[in-house]
Amino acid sequence: MSKTLKQKLVAYALVLPAFLVVMLTVAYPIVSAVIQSFQDEKTGAFTLANYAYFFTEPAQRMNILYTLFVVIATVVIALVVAYLLALYLRFVHSGIAKSIGTLYLLPRFVPAMCAVYAMITIIRDSGLINRIGLHFGMNLKLGLMYHASGMIIMNLWFNIPFAAMMITAGLGAIPDSIIEAARDVGAGKFKVFTSMILPLSLKDVIIAGTFVFMTNVGSFTTPYLMGGNSPKMLGIALFDQFNKYLAYNRSAALSVIMFLLCSVSAGVYLHQPQGEGLGAIKKLAFFIGGFKSPLYFFGGSQGNRQKIPERRRPRRLGQAVAKLTLCRQAVF
Repeated sequence: MSKTLKQKLVAYALVLPAFLVVMLTVAYPIVSAVIQSFQDEKTGAFTLANYAYFFTEPAQRMNILYTLFVVIATVVIALVVAYLLALYLRFVHSGIAKSIGTLYLLPRFVPAMCAVYAMITIIRDSGLINRIGLHFGMNLKLGLMYHASGMIIMNLWFNIPFAAMMITAGLGAIPDSIIEAARDVGAGKFKVFTSMILPLSLKDVIIAGTFVFMTNVGSFTTPYLMGGNSPKMLGIALFDQFNKYLAYNRSAALSVIMFLLCSVSAGVYLHQPQGEGLGAIKKLAFFIGGFKSPLYFFGGSQGNRQKIPERRRPRRLGQAVAKLTLCRQAVF
């Protein structure tokens, strides 16, 4: 037996236990659920009735639409707030920013049950907010319990820190020298953000949104404690089909539907063009007024050039070329 073959066999032997565990605990249940979802409950014959039930029954169809509404609203709001928080943590160097950077992940370490119950005691009609309002003669019944808005607020508690953590990591990979080079050639803060920071961090935003979407499609704790009876989140609908109605084949079909929803979210990320963010930065060294004479960047007298403040002009041609080279290295 050759040495190369022996090394390959050893490598396969080391990987085999992990492969078997994955097949038994992940692949087999998924394949089994898919097969069961196409079987009739009584005869075991092939049927699409289990899937048709969730798209033709008005209550079940409403559950799907309701879940998508709650999840998409959570994703959009969480990403906007998380991105603003990540920008603050990345580019503001102050004691407050450092304190927030240390504490903003704490919600991720609070058990979900404890966090939901704490939120319930605050936002319910007889909760803390209403009791404080009564002291000032106001009856503040927010109506957030058993409503989509209450679940969205609770989802944001869990997902904003997670999304901010991922986006902050992406923003941290942008070198300060590149940003300084853009400012030196006359870029304002808004131009640097739209032409550089946003494109480079866009993929991290999409990754964060993908994980937030998948996490909330099958969420159970928050909808179980704060959701209403109708419509329901898909996690609760699946629980009812399996435990209350004992409809195992329909439960399998619903689990496949939820899996496909998550797969669509993952597919959005996987089909992102590689280097799209860097491609948007290719103009960085030449974005002020388009591709013009190099004199444009050094304060030369071009007819339609933008006036560059004196304090931002490189003092020497070599310094300017060095800074533009840094920008181009970030692109290519």
